[in-house]
Amino acid sequence: MKASEMRNLSNAELQKRLKDLKAELFNLRFQLAINQLENPMRIKAVKKDIARVQTILTENARKEKNNAETASKA
Repeated sequence: MKASEMRNLSNAELQKRLKDLKAELFNLRFQLAINQLENPMRIKAVKKDIARVQTILTENARKEKNNAETASKA
């Protein structure tokens, strides 16, 4: 999923997506350890997706903080 598509999701949906990606990464690492992993590049892709989701969650938190500060000043 692209970052532009992820930005349209709510924080709850992003949290769920993050949880699912972390579970998938755990399973991929487990498969790697027992030599059953078919596509080792999938680990790299999942790590990047996790980073994207965390970045978007941070962006959203900063936006909310800035909006709250702006509202309190007005």
